[in-house]
Amino acid sequence: MKKIYLLSLGCPRNLLDSEVLLGLLEKKDLKIVDNPEGSDVAIVNTCGFIEDAKQESIDIILRLCDLKKDGKIKKLVVAGCLSQRYPDDLAKDIDAIDGIFGTSDITKIPDLIEDLLTGRKINEVSSNPDFLYDQSYDRKILTSSHSVYLKIQEGCSNKCSYCVIPDLKGPRRSRSIDSVVKEAENLKKQHLIKEFIIIGQDTTSFGMEKGGKPLLADLLRKVSPIIKDGWIRLLYTHPAHFTDELIDVLAEADNICKYVDLPIQHINYRILNKMNRRVKKDGIVDLIERIRNKIEGVTMRSSVIVGFPGETEEEFQELIDFLKNVKFDRLGAFIYSKEEGTPAVGMKDQVPEHIKKERFDKVMELQQEISEENNRKYEGKTVKVLIDEKDPDDPKQFVGRAEMDAPEVDGVIYVKGKNLKIGDFVNVRITDTMEYDLIGEVV
Repeated sequence: MKKIYLLSLGCPRNLLDSEVLLGLLEKKDLKIVDNPEGSDVAIVNTCGFIEDAKQESIDIILRLCDLKKDGKIKKLVVAGCLSQRYPDDLAKDIDAIDGIFGTSDITKIPDLIEDLLTGRKINEVSSNPDFLYDQSYDRKILTSSHSVYLKIQEGCSNKCSYCVIPDLKGPRRSRSIDSVVKEAENLKKQHLIKEFIIIGQDTTSFGMEKGGKPLLADLLRKVSPIIKDGWIRLLYTHPAHFTDELIDVLAEADNICKYVDLPIQHINYRILNKMNRRVKKDGIVDLIERIRNKIEGVTMRSSVIVGFPGETEEEFQELIDFLKNVKFDRLGAFIYSKEEGTPAVGMKDQVPEHIKKERFDKVMELQQEISEENNRKYEGKTVKVLIDEKDPDDPKQFVGRAEMDAPEVDGVIYVKGKNLKIGDFVNVRITDTMEYDLIGEVV
């Protein structure tokens, strides 16, 4: 039996693509292994979104090239976003690569494994990505089996001036509500799922290309009954498509996390305009107020970009003042990355790297203070926690998350208690707080 190794890099959307690919590989009676050494084919599902992600992907590819040179793997396949973006450069610059597959082409890999092993070099990169998976694919779940991603759409049509996603993934394509519901039902039957995490590039625009109206609220109403004993968590909600109907659904449903992931990217009007972000400061402030007024106890997460071309010190200070005032519960900050093919690359007044870094540090220092202040209000309170894993550093302790924390990007709660099991919901009294994490004991 041929041995296949797969390493998935980048975001949860990429991880789900890897799960689809693994499911197809297993259907071909190929053995999935956890170590590249000794594999017949090593596959890297790459990220190519920003400079740091591209560099990580290249470093991994070169490490696998060394293993191939030493005879520890036979064939090397590079797939996903980096392949979609630079297929010719990869083929020309890294001769050890045997197969290059774009974002819409990874499902072709299983049928071409034998061709690769016979020595054929393969370059399958569709110029116009159009793949959209559905419930017919049997995914091999890579997350913990109690917390699973549901991708409801592919691609993006927003055309933010700094972003390459439309080039990497194509225009927005939404699945049908029926397809998502069927997949959720199938997954719930197969696994002890306690959390569905709904993802896409712009989930609030779900279904808009089919009739002009966002259908996310309708989808949530249909998926919610499937997981009555658990949570639904919603990520990547673009403010331009966040409807009052969606706010109502989030406020009313008992099993949809009171957690809003709302990337605003900046707050200054001129910078938002240059970014081609359609919701400006007044709209952002109004939306945040409506969400907080309607959804009791809501946790709000956002992300911002610092050092966008032309960002002045005054405009950056406006962002800092806004963050001080609004006090997002969770915040991710990104240093602007010049990406070939985007309108922002050619903009004047590119901000020097050292200034970008200084601004990034200021945002993160501020958010650390805000997070520490927010966390202190939980001390002595009891919260519902989903147990994710044993604490690798303390055998008497477990690690979990509350409604206010998404996996990987937010904080965790360290939990002490007896007879705890991964995937259980437990009530935890918070006994201590840190900058981003909490400590508690089961009650």
